[in-house]
Amino acid sequence: MPEGEAHQAAADEASSSQVLHRDETGAWPGIAPQAYKRPDGTWSGVTRQLLAGGPESTSSFEMRYFELAPGGRSSHERHQHEHAVVVLRGEGEVLLGDAVHPLRAGDFVRVAPGDPHQFRNTGAEPLGFLCVVDAERDRPTPLADDGAPSCSLDR
Repeated sequence: MPEGEAHQAAADEASSSQVLHRDETGAWPGIAPQAYKRPDGTWSGVTRQLLAGGPESTSSFEMRYFELAPGGRSSHERHQHEHAVVVLRGEGEVLLGDAVHPLRAGDFVRVAPGDPHQFRNTGAEPLGFLCVVDAERDRPTPLADDGAPSCSLDR
């Protein structure tokens, strides 16, 4: 299914109750992974799947699944909306303010409004996590990343 059709199918089904089972690859049917873009316009080892909410939805929240390849990292950023994150697979770390916290499957992270944050995969397998945010939210402010570009692979 082409990407635009997958988004429309998810939007059409968003108003009704449903169950989507992950397949053997870990993907949800009809929800295409999207590459996560670096600020310079190039692509990184991060993908995102929009599971609930989105521009066509009347939902008050969005649930996204992010997957970071080994060595991958999300944007180092801050904004005024909070995140609720649950790690589903892999190992990594989260930078919250100036503190680095290890992560593994089953861990929960709350990113408070205004706190600088970045998720990093430090393991040999993909790091996958669910992230819930408000549907209406402010845009993130990118932050410096100690010489390493945000959304990069460390290789």
